Amino acid sequence: MFYRRKVILAFLELFEGNLEKIRLQKILFLFSQSQGKECVYDFVPYKFGCYSFSASADLVTMVTKGLLTETESHFFVAEKTTYFEQLKAIDQQKVLEIKKLYGGMSSFGLMKHTYLNFPYWATKSIKAQEILSENEFAKVKALRTFESKNVLFTIGYEGISLEEYLNRLVRNDVKLLVDVRNNPLSMKYGFSKSQLKRFCENLGIAYLHYPEVGIQSDQRQELNTQSDYDVLFEDYKLKNLTKTQKTQLEILNLLKKHQRIALTCFEANICQCHRKPLAEAITALPGFEYELKHI
Repeated sequence: MFYRRKVILAFLELFEGNLEKIRLQKILFLFSQSQGKECVYDFVPYKFGCYSFSASADLVTMVTKGLLTETESHFFVAEKTTYFEQLKAIDQQKVLEIKKLYGGMSSFGLMKHTYLNFPYWATKSIKAQEILSENEFAKVKALRTFESKNVLFTIGYEGISLEEYLNRLVRNDVKLLVDVRNNPLSMKYGFSKSQLKRFCENLGIAYLHYPEVGIQSDQRQELNTQSDYDVLFEDYKLKNLTKTQKTQLEILNLLKKHQRIALTCFEANICQCHRKPLAEAITALPGFEYELKHI
């Protein structure tokens, strides 16, 4: 079993076998914040504040496997295995601290606490204005990113969590994600086309897919050095970019319309991804007067 799932089960164990769904998300968030860079889950700002799509997926999986049961509002432990004892000593200590500090708080109390102390994660909440005072809510509003400058971004998801990826989009006020993979499937949770589209739209980010500007997987074999990538991309420029100018113009028009859009593919290293020559081709089109930024 994944260690992060043991953390969820350990919390449920200490909370007498059940937790409200909103309360569980907030407790996992506070625990992850206490872990720093070694956190088991990352979070995004969402309808009720901090939320982890990955934790939610793990919970669904554990229900399917019979480890948990659920109602509309709660998760319940369905078996008697002790998971707290299977955690690292430092995490056992942190779990106990979270239980001591926040175990008596209701879902409402935890929402308000996280909104006050971690206001970025309240920026998309539908409850923040209702829960917070006018001055408290002003601090949340101040963190909402509204940019008017047109920027063409590029982003890869290699080596980062779904939530970290989505946070980069949110923090840069990206309005539209343009998927430029030829085959938009991924073994990594959250990055296949239907999933990524849904998660983006949940955060108010539109999604479009243009497979014709992607590179087919059989062309990406034996890429061991930067020179191998450079050869591939020279071929891509000659055989693809010269034939897909209509799509490139469509993307440029989307940039003009939405102001802040991002081209996305897999690779973290921009020099090893075709989104770089694609983006550069778009910047060379007549009428491009904007910034190009890799995030």
